[in-house]
Amino acid sequence: MTDEGGTLPGAGDDDPRIVCHVDMDCFYASCERLREPELRGEPVVVGMGYESGEPHGAVATASYEARAYGVESAQPVSQALERLPRKTVAREDRTLDPADAGYYRPVDLDYYREVADEIKAILHECAGRVREVSVDEAYLDVTERTAWDVVDGRPLAEGYARYVKERIAREVGVPASVGVAPTMSAAKVASDHDKPDGLVVVEPGTVRDFFDPLPVEAVHGVGPVTARELGEMGIETAGDLSAADPTAIRERFGERGRTFYDRARGNDDRAVTPTGRPKSLSRESAFTEATADAERQRETVSGLAADVAERAEGKGALYRTIGIKVVTPPYDVHTRERSLPGPVADADLVREVAGDLLAEFEGDTIRKLGVRVSNLQFGAAAQARLDGWDGDDAPAGTTPDRSPTDGQSSLADFDGWE
Repeated sequence: MTDEGGTLPGAGDDDPRIVCHVDMDCFYASCERLREPELRGEPVVVGMGYESGEPHGAVATASYEARAYGVESAQPVSQALERLPRKTVAREDRTLDPADAGYYRPVDLDYYREVADEIKAILHECAGRVREVSVDEAYLDVTERTAWDVVDGRPLAEGYARYVKERIAREVGVPASVGVAPTMSAAKVASDHDKPDGLVVVEPGTVRDFFDPLPVEAVHGVGPVTARELGEMGIETAGDLSAADPTAIRERFGERGRTFYDRARGNDDRAVTPTGRPKSLSRESAFTEATADAERQRETVSGLAADVAERAEGKGALYRTIGIKVVTPPYDVHTRERSLPGPVADADLVREVAGDLLAEFEGDTIRKLGVRVSNLQFGAAAQARLDGWDGDDAPAGTTPDRSPTDGQSSLADFDGWE
């Protein structure tokens, strides 16, 4: 193996790029287990806008053990509790089996950032170029650190990726899934392919074969809306997309369509570059089944709002616009937003405004919700607050319905709606 930050034998300038996508598995839950080792192997649920012992808020992260009970991201905590009661309650209630109960913890972003900083320090030691996508996800260009040369039946790049994984596990104590490929989009799909704690390598010349059998939504950037429209064209898999008429794809989706087509064929020339400051911060998640339950909708928006506000605080960002996204069946997208008199950093205000905007859709069946803050300002010495601001007196704005930029739901910082 290599010295830290060193170069493995066989690395050369003429090899195809080697990109690693590092994705931390159930990161919030993993952090809670790091803090409380007795939670390892147990169902763990981390809630946004959740306080210990309360039924309010929405699920931010559910460990794989909790998912086995039907607990999912963005689900109201009250619903999660119906499927997976608290361990403390189960121990006191003889009608419940403690073995079928879990541990609930509130989001602690300050602690998660501390853990993430340790991980990022390792990533920057292991790669010359790192693109930090979010608190729990990053791309690494390790072309100068290793090679695609095969030794003992395996590419050296696989050994280097395993070295990165093992350093994170050994030095930080949390699991990561890593995808290795010659392009960013293929590396992203590879890291998702064998979770949790996975390592998938897609060698040069095999990217298209790797993609072909996957569902079309596996192509990076293709979300549910685009997948449905592609399905209407008879395109169900990435292989179908790669074999489609590129002119027809472009006519239907514009330049985005050409990007999807190219990625399905393994073509992606994007370089791994550091991210700049985001233009907006957003979080959204879909319900397992579309629901008209107003309380469930409000709890979800409240939890998403709390998470987005905490992330903005962690980045030292003020915001002047608060918005929501509502997706109603089949895939109709509605966005609403409200502009404030000045830049603020106020979690209560984000929840209040998001709730007010959601009220327009009361009684509607909703399949997906999102909250966003935008018109960001950075570098403020202290958080700003509009004490006494009355939402009814502030300028209000409503954006027309529009289609989002499709993508996988995550904790990334988005310039537009996911």
